[in-house]
Amino acid sequence: MRQTPPRPSCIWKTLVLLTLALLAQRRVVADEGMWIYNHLPTKQLKEKYGFEPTAAWTERLMKSSVRFNSGGSGSFVSSTGLVLTNHHVAADTLAKISTPEHNYYRDGFLAKGLADEVPAPDLELNQLLEIVDVTDRINKAVAAETADKAQQTRQAEIARIEQESTEQTKLRSDVVTLYQGGAYHLYRYKKYTDVRLVFAPEFSIAFFGGDADNFEYPRHDLDMAIFRVYENGKPAKIDHFLKWSASGAKENELIFVSGHPGRTSRLLTVDALKFQRDVRVPQQLNLLRRREILLQQFAADGDEFARRAKKDLFSIQNNRKRMIGMIQALHDPRLFDTKKQAEVNLRFGGGSATPLHSGRKAETALAIDPWDRISAANEHHAHLFKRHLLLEFGAGFYSDLFGIARSLVRMAAEDAKPNEKRLAEYRDSGRESLKRKIFSPAPIYEDLERAKLADSLALLLEELHHEPEVLGKALAGKGPVVRAAELINGTKLKDVEERKRIAAGGWKAIEASTDPLIILARDIDERARLIRKEYESSVEEPERQAYGEIAKIRFAKYGTSVYPDATFTLRLSFGTVQGIDAATSGTNERIPAWTTLGEAFEYSASHGEKEPWKLPTRWHERKAKVDPTTPFNFASTCDIIGGNSGSPVVNRDGELVGLIFDSNLLALGGEYLHSSPTGGRAISVHSAGMLEAMRKIYDAGRLADELGK
Repeated sequence: MRQTPPRPSCIWKTLVLLTLALLAQRRVVADEGMWIYNHLPTKQLKEKYGFEPTAAWTERLMKSSVRFNSGGSGSFVSSTGLVLTNHHVAADTLAKISTPEHNYYRDGFLAKGLADEVPAPDLELNQLLEIVDVTDRINKAVAAETADKAQQTRQAEIARIEQESTEQTKLRSDVVTLYQGGAYHLYRYKKYTDVRLVFAPEFSIAFFGGDADNFEYPRHDLDMAIFRVYENGKPAKIDHFLKWSASGAKENELIFVSGHPGRTSRLLTVDALKFQRDVRVPQQLNLLRRREILLQQFAADGDEFARRAKKDLFSIQNNRKRMIGMIQALHDPRLFDTKKQAEVNLRFGGGSATPLHSGRKAETALAIDPWDRISAANEHHAHLFKRHLLLEFGAGFYSDLFGIARSLVRMAAEDAKPNEKRLAEYRDSGRESLKRKIFSPAPIYEDLERAKLADSLALLLEELHHEPEVLGKALAGKGPVVRAAELINGTKLKDVEERKRIAAGGWKAIEASTDPLIILARDIDERARLIRKEYESSVEEPERQAYGEIAKIRFAKYGTSVYPDATFTLRLSFGTVQGIDAATSGTNERIPAWTTLGEAFEYSASHGEKEPWKLPTRWHERKAKVDPTTPFNFASTCDIIGGNSGSPVVNRDGELVGLIFDSNLLALGGEYLHSSPTGGRAISVHSAGMLEAMRKIYDAGRLADELGK
């Protein structure tokens, strides 16, 4: 049995290797890209790997992929509606269906039959069926507008496109902005809203190694969960699903990841990256650290408190560590050297470098270089960011119940307007999804709500002293703890029927309401909307117009060989199954491409069987049944980012060979620059390891037999 190489002692030692990556990256031909399905890199794949995806191959993979509205990706893995994803993507549902008596998030779950499958309270899965390029229609609509009116006209046209599509196709229809405004595509989805949990392992093996091993490699995690979608009360009949490869991925094999990467910033200008470095990431990181401490203190009060806080705490700790990696990348001067050179080449390296104005009326503002306009917009954003984060994004009101109150207030106000003039999230195209969220029967814990809201109100006091009117309405002359208790104890919004009653009454019900959270949401909404409007008109729209012009310059110089930044829409990436060379592993030893089930037992024993390296009891009970040589986790050069969690990994034949669940530390700068050439890796659960665990450890042979059929 091979030994697991030691890891670097801390994140800082590992991330210093990113400096090597940034220097070498552009000298190495890498499997880079999160490609949209209507423009795959077929030429690159054919030339490098001798593989050319057919229309049938592409359609099957696209329609086998699903997006979780809770965040994350998944895939259909049977004709009977089974959906594979990660345990940590399923965490929201696992937490909501758990009780003090049955902690499914901690202890796992297996349905013995269809009757035992547990409905997810508010889960929605989206299956992409069609992509339509609507760029010309939107650009034509704004061509005759001045810059200050372009945003309103564009949003109205987007709303019309979405509404027309929804009415014609009965599918969820979202217009997606690509290249920061250089293109617009209409995505049509089939929605599945009757989704039921079938299987999940224990948290301790899904997140084996805990925070210490998070974003590390090697790994030994069974980070998987299985749901089933239903239609008309019966398991849905699925035409496009993935066959399951029992042998799984092989070393150096070409593989593909089909998932929904959340956000990248690889096409941002240098000045925009400076804003990320100096403003956005540090402030968001500070917020995460504050919430982590809050939830740790809450969880320390006892087992039930820990259960209630577990899901949120896990998510925050994961994001905190991810953002530490991001900020380290942003402070490496070599990143900016690389980006500055690329920007100079784009602006002055030959070809069209004259700003293009999308056909709108000539204006003084548009005569300014687009890079300079983005710089000015980011300078304004820096002054606005904290207020926007606290008031419009709601970070100053950290409470599920307040979020419901705000949604009810805004839905009532927006419904009084024509669809094309509403805020994007309240348009008709997304109404059913919005209502599912507002009317979710998922449990809400008053003690946790009070703690979260009290801490965020204290944050408002610390950060918004220049907004006395907002503070007066938020705190009503009381301290944060007292005010939070007054709001949470006094609201009736814990009752789903009360939410429905208020929603049915429209704005009259909002005006007449005496519910303290409705009153608070109503009282601060005007100020929050003003901040949103300022952001949209002074930051978002100038950037959109400028990036649209830069996109035209980029297209003129490089054609369509450049992929758009991630937008939590379906993308395809590819790479090979590879370990990490000694030069970039941080250990002076080569790290093999995969770990095995046997090594999980060895690794646990080497840590004294202590948390977070303690295997579940059933693993020890069934150890003799398990083939220790079975591959468990593996690394690849596929290009992924947050949101790819739960993505299927497939081979040339379109068979499922793995399940994305993480990346290593060297890949944490992937929001800004691809990192696989010098050690950045995507990490997956191996298909063979999942089958072995289901059959030999969890007595889930019946379910395993259903996979891929």
